[in-house]
Amino acid sequence: MTIKHSFQTAFTALRTNRLRSLLTILGIVIGITAIILIMSIGRGANKLILSQVQGLGSRTIFIVPGKDSQGPGMSALFVDSLKERELSAIMSKTNVPTLLDATPIVSVPGVISYRGDTFQAATMGASPLLLEILDIYPASGAPFSDYDIRQKTNVALIGHNVEATLFGASSAINQKIIIHGKSFRVIGVFPEKGRVGLLNVDDLALIPYTTAQKYLVGKKYYDQIFARAVSENTVLRTKRDIALTLRELHEIRDEDKDDFHIHTQADIAERVSIITDVMTALLLSVAAISLIVGGIGIMNIMLVSVTERTREIGLRKALGATNRDIRRQFLIEAIGLTLLGGIVGIIFGALFSVTVAVGITKVLKIEWQFSLPLSAALVGIIVSTVIGVIFGLYPASRAAKKSPIEALRYE
Repeated sequence: MTIKHSFQTAFTALRTNRLRSLLTILGIVIGITAIILIMSIGRGANKLILSQVQGLGSRTIFIVPGKDSQGPGMSALFVDSLKERELSAIMSKTNVPTLLDATPIVSVPGVISYRGDTFQAATMGASPLLLEILDIYPASGAPFSDYDIRQKTNVALIGHNVEATLFGASSAINQKIIIHGKSFRVIGVFPEKGRVGLLNVDDLALIPYTTAQKYLVGKKYYDQIFARAVSENTVLRTKRDIALTLRELHEIRDEDKDDFHIHTQADIAERVSIITDVMTALLLSVAAISLIVGGIGIMNIMLVSVTERTREIGLRKALGATNRDIRRQFLIEAIGLTLLGGIVGIIFGALFSVTVAVGITKVLKIEWQFSLPLSAALVGIIVSTVIGVIFGLYPASRAAKKSPIEALRYE
């Protein structure tokens, strides 16, 4: 029996029992569909987060007080480790020659109110430099200046959603809003922009950081410092010099005892990739269970098929078919079933992935990119084939071992 004849015989048997064949591959279809969908969503989430992080610019460096998070509460041990002297030290060209500029960030809790209406905004104190880092500028009005920083003036820039919620169709420019119990004059409104980095500009309220420190939160330290290197090529050097400067200022000799941590875009991108890869792997392991169940179902059906076709096996052996020919025929049937299930699963997975991407984009209004890596399709094909071999080998071997005389007598 030639290989070509084995294939023809195997696929003839599959076509003869089409409904049973379709029901048999259902577990494989579901498993492969889940794998394709998970890999697509994982890749899409990775791209979304990385695009948001990279929206802050490849030269941006984030300096955060406290130890790098290695356990609950670790970063809270030194929340006041970044103050004015630290900002002045890293701004010195003697200490960090490749630093272009830096702005402190002061978070302000609470809501914004105007004539009884309230809005839960992300209120931050910063310098005008943050507008350059985020690449956002008021569509109406004007940004605050370094003069406002020095004088600690009560002025604010607000996002599109803040203005729409509190002022409706009216302009917010020169109107007084209440932030944390203090009155602020709105001098600028940002255009509708959505997210830049991990910050939703439309829900943002920005005030001078000096004003936030003195009149709103009453603290002399910063929650973060955003810094920029002079070029992409000097980011790592800038990060190193900042770390050395802060260690010298805090008299730290062992870097494991740092009371601060520094991240670049590359650091954050690496962490995001690790997290999404781990989550994808965990979900894939769950999806693999359905593949195992599908494989067991195929083995069961193949054993039934071997029993039903006992006389056929005996007849083929009587006409000269060898054990190898019989084993190959049934193995091809098993692989054909799983491969068909894999192809159908890839098609369904791609369709569901497109549907999910469109749905997320419309419902959540974020730029979710449909992504179906070639590796996902290859994984689907390879896994299907391997399952066919593993779960088809035993039924095929059992069919090959049947005695032709006993098989011909089988009723």
